[in-house]
Amino acid sequence: MSEPQRPSALLAMWPDTFATQFDAQRIARLGGLCRLDQPAPVDLDDPALGDRLAGVEVLVTSWGAPALTGERLDRMPGLRAVFHGAGTIRPLVTDEFWERGIVITSAAEANAIPVAEFAYAQIVLAGKRAQYLARVPREFRNGWRAQLHSGRYTNHGRRIGIVGYSRIGRRVVAHLQQLDTAEVLVHDPYADPDVVARAGARLTGLDEVLASVDVLSLHAPLLPETIGMIGARELALLRDGATVVNTARGALVDTVALTRECASGRLDAILDVTEPEPLPEDSPLYDLPNVSITPHISGSLGSETLRLTDAALDELERWVKGEPLTSQVTVADLGVAA
Repeated sequence: MSEPQRPSALLAMWPDTFATQFDAQRIARLGGLCRLDQPAPVDLDDPALGDRLAGVEVLVTSWGAPALTGERLDRMPGLRAVFHGAGTIRPLVTDEFWERGIVITSAAEANAIPVAEFAYAQIVLAGKRAQYLARVPREFRNGWRAQLHSGRYTNHGRRIGIVGYSRIGRRVVAHLQQLDTAEVLVHDPYADPDVVARAGARLTGLDEVLASVDVLSLHAPLLPETIGMIGARELALLRDGATVVNTARGALVDTVALTRECASGRLDAILDVTEPEPLPEDSPLYDLPNVSITPHISGSLGSETLRLTDAALDELERWVKGEPLTSQVTVADLGVAA
C-alpha cells in the first residue's frame, strides 16, 4: 500500500524570524512532513505565487505572517490548516478565516515558558529591589552599603499576587513554590479554586489581592474587559512600597495613573510591556529611580524560539498522521486565552 501524499505547505513569516526558528534539522523535518517547494518564507501577496497558493494545504506561520483576510484566503482555496510557531494567533485570524473552518494551532504554551521564567525572576529580584539598587554602587561609590539599611529588601514572608491564571500565570505560581515562606494569591474569574489550591495558591477577588500583596504580577489576556483593569482605583489599593510587574500587555494598566504612583515614590514598577509601546520619549517613567523598563524581552528570543518551531512541527505531524491535536485554537478560546 502506498503512503498518502504529503500535503503541500508554505512558510509565512518575517525572513529574520525564519532564520532564527528554522535550522537545517527543522527544515528537513518540515520537508519530511509536507511537500515544501521552497524552504523559505513567501509573500502571500506575491502575484507570481498564484499556482502555488491555489494548491497549498498547510501554512506554517510565525511573527510577521499577514492577517488571513478573505482576499488572501480566496487565493488559497485548498488551505486546510495553519500551524503557528509563535504565541497569540489574534493578529493572524479574521472572521473570514473562522467561517472557512480552517484548523489553526498555536505555540503559545511553549512561549509561556520563558515568559514565566522571566516573571518569576523579576518577582524574586523585586524582593531585594535589585532592579533599582543596581544603580546605587555607581551613584554612591564610596558608601553604597549605607543604602541597604531597610526592612524592604527581603523575599522572606512575601505575599505575591497573580492576576490571570492561564498558561503563564499557572507556570509562575508553580515557580513561586520555590519561595518557601511566600503566600500566593490569584485572581482569575475563570479559574477553579480547587485547582489553584492544589498548585499552592489561593483564589480570591481582585480587591483582596491588591490590598494585601507586596508584589503584583500581571498575566491576564488583553480583552475589551481587561483594558485598563489596573487603573487609578486599583493602584491606590496597593500597599505603600508594593511592586507592579507587567510582562503581559501594557494596556492592562492605566499608564498615567501608574506614572503618578511611581513618581510619588509610593509604588515600584517592573515593566516589560508598556502602553503605548514604546513609551513616548518624554515619559517620566524612563527616569524614575523606582521603575525598571525592558524592551519586551520576556517572550521567546534567540534559541528559545526553537521551542516554538518544535511545537508547531509536533502539531503538524499529529495532523498529518490523523492524531488529536493538543494546541488547536478555536474562536471561542480567544475570549479567555492569553
